[in-house]
Amino acid sequence: MKKIAALLLISSVALFAACGKKEAAPAAGADTATASKIIVGLDDNFPPMGFRDNSNELVGFDIDMAREASRRLGMTVEFKPIDWSAKEAELNGKRVDVLWNGLTITEERKKNISFTAPYMTNHQIVIVGANSPVKAKADLAGRVVGAQDGSSAVDAIKKEGQVAASLKELKTFGDNVTALMDLSTGRLDAIVVDEVVGRYLISKRAGEYKVLEENFGTEEYGVGVRKDDAELLGKLDKTLASMKQDGTAARIATQWFGTDITK
Repeated sequence: MKKIAALLLISSVALFAACGKKEAAPAAGADTATASKIIVGLDDNFPPMGFRDNSNELVGFDIDMAREASRRLGMTVEFKPIDWSAKEAELNGKRVDVLWNGLTITEERKKNISFTAPYMTNHQIVIVGANSPVKAKADLAGRVVGAQDGSSAVDAIKKEGQVAASLKELKTFGDNVTALMDLSTGRLDAIVVDEVVGRYLISKRAGEYKVLEENFGTEEYGVGVRKDDAELLGKLDKTLASMKQDGTAARIATQWFGTDITK
């Protein structure tokens, strides 16, 4: 009887354990093409593309674009702030599903991730103080220049080897807002930054800065996707194309920039 009772007890415990077992939630990107949610990796201090307003809510041009694209795809969207200098590792480690935050398309990045068709054209501009003696890139020789760590601004500067070699120091920052603050206090002589971001930031402090006529080149923004996520990439391309065709992308751009700067 004791053996029978023991067997019944073991069976009952196993049955209850099986009934109470919960299925593990799928990791980000486990099967993005059929998922009901898309996780967007971003730098949440990158105005006007993605940043926090006075209520600590995430807002910005790319935030609005991603929300509309997700709605059309029938997916909910979650925005996940990440260390932007480790963005490719975050994406390929499946902690986020896409990178969508003023991400420049470069040949080097194409080795590790895929991109949608470009949706915006941008320049890497040079910002200096309003009274700075710096008039051109050649004047940066012997000076301290700032840029965001992991950004295409760093790559753009290094690409121009003669200018890069002439600098006293290329100092990197976690975000462009901090770099601009160091420029204001004189710890930097100039910063190199995405035009859409730089012009937005300095517009808030009229008369304090100027933008050089020369820049560090033209580039394009795209949404970054894992190389093995071809189905999601195709869906995003079609959705972005439809947003451009029906005027939605232009409307969102005009709200943030005062004009349509989408590609």
